[in-house]
Amino acid sequence: MLKGEHLCLSDLLDQDLSSYEYFQALPSDIKRKVMECDFRSLSEMQEYVSNIKHYSD
Repeated sequence: MLKGEHLCLSDLLDQDLSSYEYFQALPSDIKRKVMECDFRSLSEMQEYVSNIKHYSD
């Protein structure tokens, strides 16, 4: 496992405060979409959310 990567989304949110705060600040509809994925790093989650926001504009 690479530095900064976790086993799953819940592991990421439990062990990384920045990821947890970022996730909690998301609108509920985007949060639901993020929960359907299994991100292992904050950068993966941020990229996904950025793409969602870009394509929903």
